[in-house]
Amino acid sequence: MKVSAVDLFCGAGGLTRGLEDAGVDVSVGIDVDPACKYPYEENNDADFRLTDIRPLAKNPERVAAQFERDADVRVLAGCAPCQPFSPLNHGGDSSQHDKYGMLGEFRDIVEYVRPDVVVMENVFEVRNHRPYEIFEETLERMGYSVNSDDDKNVYCPEYGIPQKRKRWVLIASRDGTIELGEPERGDESEYPTVRDAIGHLPALDNGEEDSSRKLHQARDLSELNVERIRNMRPGEDWTVWEEEGKEHLLLDCHKKASGRSYRAPYGRMSPDEPAPTMTTQFYNYGSGRFGHYDTDQDRALSLLEGAMIQTFPEDYEFVEDWDEASITHLGRMIGNAVPPLLGQRVGEAILSHYDTEAESAPEPSIAD
Repeated sequence: MKVSAVDLFCGAGGLTRGLEDAGVDVSVGIDVDPACKYPYEENNDADFRLTDIRPLAKNPERVAAQFERDADVRVLAGCAPCQPFSPLNHGGDSSQHDKYGMLGEFRDIVEYVRPDVVVMENVFEVRNHRPYEIFEETLERMGYSVNSDDDKNVYCPEYGIPQKRKRWVLIASRDGTIELGEPERGDESEYPTVRDAIGHLPALDNGEEDSSRKLHQARDLSELNVERIRNMRPGEDWTVWEEEGKEHLLLDCHKKASGRSYRAPYGRMSPDEPAPTMTTQFYNYGSGRFGHYDTDQDRALSLLEGAMIQTFPEDYEFVEDWDEASITHLGRMIGNAVPPLLGQRVGEAILSHYDTEAESAPEPSIAD
């Protein structure tokens, strides 16, 4: 069976790369960010279309035309922007966010295209928002079988991804239920670690760049932040500065009751555990527990390290012209991506389902 996929909100190509690694033919990726064209096409066997999803929802026949014509199974994947549903909103009302309705526009495209399989990946908290409820209700009304909530609830280390990332992965099929199935690493002792992912990379000083691969570069820290990280050991948090009488290292927010519960910023990762979730700011030491675990490397993660924790291959090319590259934009592309290994697990589940379906189908009779 030939399985053809279209990847909406494709970004730099994390989901596409995973689907292709599994054996799914991805024909086209669609995204509104022009910077994604180079990494998407350079690393994947698919074409990039620079288009906003919103006008496509009004002309969905343009999406339907992107699948391979001889496909036996059509997969429409859409990982709508997660910002409106992110826990970083701290429970605030996100219904006025300019991207809040994009899951609904994805739904409109699904209703027209009626693919054989729909894949939707987002933050774990998306399940609590009305746009998602309407999305799943629409699929069920259209006759799709949707994987169970237990199956949708993905903890990335259980699937070989070295970060404590929780995701919600919906797989809907018109040909019976497709599930990711039991995690391959059910025990914490089997979880991949930060050291497993990046421990082999050359050491960097604060602000240094590896001359052989520009993606392996660390952002320069201020003198105060260098002092902070030098007084931080893996797994600790800023309260150690308080305990050791180094009050000058504390931020004003740490001295307020409202800020004392946020312990991760300015911490170092623990080498023998999965990393924290790679956000779009993983290269910033103060944005989370993104300090390197090696106490001889007083810096935050490099761009390459963040990409590898996201399970991008080490040789994945993100930039064509480094003179025009922006660390902020690269961080956003990497942090926003679906981990390719998660995409591969989704692709394998789809292919396994249809192989099973094909094997169990009755042989056609002469009359047929």
